[in-house]
Amino acid sequence: MKRLFLMSAMCCFFIIAAVGQSEPLRIIAIGAHPDDCDSKFGGTAAILASMGHQVKFLALTSGDAGHQSQGGGALANRRRAEAKEAGKRLGIAEYETLDNHDAELLPTLEVRHQLIRKIREWNADVVLGLRPNDYHPDHRNAGKLVQDAAYMVIVPNVTPDTPPLQKNPVFLYMQDRFQRPYPFIPDIVVAIDAVIEKKVDGLDAHESQMYEWGPWTNNRSQDQVPKGKAERRAWLAERVKGSASKIPAARRAALEKWYGKEAASKVIYAEAFEIAEYGKQPTDAEIRALFPMLGK
Repeated sequence: MKRLFLMSAMCCFFIIAAVGQSEPLRIIAIGAHPDDCDSKFGGTAAILASMGHQVKFLALTSGDAGHQSQGGGALANRRRAEAKEAGKRLGIAEYETLDNHDAELLPTLEVRHQLIRKIREWNADVVLGLRPNDYHPDHRNAGKLVQDAAYMVIVPNVTPDTPPLQKNPVFLYMQDRFQRPYPFIPDIVVAIDAVIEKKVDGLDAHESQMYEWGPWTNNRSQDQVPKGKAERRAWLAERVKGSASKIPAARRAALEKWYGKEAASKVIYAEAFEIAEYGKQPTDAEIRALFPMLGK
C-alpha cells in the first residue's frame, strides 16, 4: 500500500511538472517610448507570440514630445493608438503606454513603483529593457529603472500593494550600438527571417514616428518619404531589413552557438540580447527553454 502511494505521488509530481513546462512563458519588454520595443524586439516577440507565449510591451512614457508639429495629449493619444495597432500586427498580448511625459523620464521612486507593479502584475519570466547608456536621456533612465526594479520585484515590503513575484525573472538588455562604457554583448541571438515582414508591419503602425518624426529629425524634412501607403511601407522595409541584416562577427558567432554553423550561415535577419548582471542568471538549457525558437 505504501509503495502504491509513493508511485501515485511520483506520477502526480511528473504530471504537475509536465503541466508547468507546457505553460506559456510570460515576457515583458520595457522601453521609454512607444516603438522602442518594436524596433529592438519586434521580430522575436512575434515568434514567441506565434508559439503561444504571452508577450507584453510597456512604454514608460506617452511619447507626447516626439513630433515636430504635434504634441501633448493629442500626440499621446495618437501614439497610444499606434502602439495598440502595432501590438495587434505583431500578435502580442498587450501593448501599454504610461502617462509619464516624453523627454522628462527620471529614475524616481514613483516611476520605480509603477514599473515594479507592472512586472509583478505580468508575473514575468523574462524582462527585457534598454541598457542605461544611450543618446536619449529617456532611454538611459528607462534602463536604470529596469535595473533598479530587478531585485525589488521579489521583495514583499517594497511596493506592498502588489504581491511580489515568487521567483526573480531573467533580465535581458535589448541590442544597441553604443560603445561606452562597454559595447553590447550578444549573449542570445535570434533569427527573425521568418517574421521580418511582420516586424515591418508592426513598425509601419507607428506612422507618426516612421514617416514623420524620424525622417524630420534626420534632415529636418520628410521629402524622402513616399506619399503612397504601399510605397511608404516598401521604403520602411528597406530600412528595417538593412538594420536587421547587420550581423557583426560576435553576433554571427552567437548564432552559430544557438543554431549550429550550417543553419546560422543562412540567417539574414537577427535580433540580439545581453543577459543582465541582475536577476536570475540562466544556464544555456534555461535560455533554450525561454527562447524555444533557438536551435537544438
